Amino acid sequence: QVQLTQSGGGSVQAGGSLRLSCRASGRTFSTAWFRQAPGKEREFVAHFEWRGRPNYYADSVKGRFTVSGDNAQNTVFLQMDRLEPEDTAVYYCAARQVRLVLSGIRSPENYNDWGQGTQVTVSS
Repeated sequence: QVQLTQSGGGSVQAGGSLRLSCRASGRTFSTAWFRQAPGKEREFVAHFEWRGRPNYYADSVKGRFTVSGDNAQNTVFLQMDRLEPEDTAVYYCAARQVRLVLSGIRSPENYNDWGQGTQVTVSS
């Protein structure tokens, strides 16, 4: 099990940008980002692997969000550009130490380690 520490987030106007960080206390195989808006279920945003498969994104963020990693810092980033009010939510990172089948990367129940969550608010 690893500890995930998130930073970043905040409030921005529509069209603006924010960057979220997720630092792991140990090595992980992959990190995913999820978000949860009030009254809604937690939904998949993006998936990153240190080695192997390419990044995956939810259709709603494709072309606007970019996930990347810094091996030296053991940190995964979520760069969010052209933000929309619909992106308002609490964002969570989640990690796994072993590979997950592709069909399972979008399911929160497949991740054991979670960050504390960070609020992102986009105003129109």
